[in-house]
Amino acid sequence: MVYQADDLDREIIRILQQNGRESNVEIARALGLSEATVRKRLERLIAEQIIRPTVSVDLSRLGFETGTLVAFQVDLGRIGQIAERLAGLPQVCSVYYTTGEYDLFIEAVFSSNQELLHFLTADIAPIEGIRKSATFHILKRVKNQAQWVLPGASPPVVMVVDDDPDFVETTRIVLEAHGFQVRLATNGDEALAALEHNHPDLVIMDIMMQGILDGLNASWRIQANPAMKNIPILVISSIADSDYADMFPTEGEFPADRFLTKPVSPERLIAEVKRLIGRAKGS
Repeated sequence: MVYQADDLDREIIRILQQNGRESNVEIARALGLSEATVRKRLERLIAEQIIRPTVSVDLSRLGFETGTLVAFQVDLGRIGQIAERLAGLPQVCSVYYTTGEYDLFIEAVFSSNQELLHFLTADIAPIEGIRKSATFHILKRVKNQAQWVLPGASPPVVMVVDDDPDFVETTRIVLEAHGFQVRLATNGDEALAALEHNHPDLVIMDIMMQGILDGLNASWRIQANPAMKNIPILVISSIADSDYADMFPTEGEFPADRFLTKPVSPERLIAEVKRLIGRAKGS
């Protein structure tokens, strides 16, 4: 199961990437939190093996000034053995399986070009199964993994299903202003077709579209589909104030998580969207 890192996780990781010896107290002070909160979160990150305390070595200051990438084409039947053989060489820092023209990449460090030459001719050349290699000198490191910042979580996606262009545009503006991604559909069939390929975090559904109860019918079909049934549905409609109010079901199970009557204020809209998405994610 993929660990869902939140903003606090990312901030703690960012600070520790800059200084792995930063104390919990200093991290808490930087983030405006209690030391206990940071300590518990850090313990969880370590327990989940998201971060592993280690030491980053500046190899150039220890005399290993020649950094090299070496790519290999190998006999695929021997790729595992070759990878293990390469990983066992003391000069090799990393070994990667790759796609494309080459099958394996390694990163290795040396104190001189002469040591690199000996590595290629004495250590690499005798390995059976290597058909071709290419060597790339690392001239300068601009960025390494320790400087990489964990990207933020993708914003939640809301699908707005409505044939009223004014409502759709207003709702889109409000949702995007609060950090949501927005997808659009103008009727139930269009929404269902889109949901077959990509599932949003929430559906905002009108009722009266290409049919009087189009939105309700689409909601029933969403909830009846095992792959879609966990998507929360927020119905926003003016049917209660229309001539079709008596067609609106008042008995039995309603095929949505919440019903609001148009118009809905931006504050109420955002509050309901956040509540339903948070409930679906278990937060």
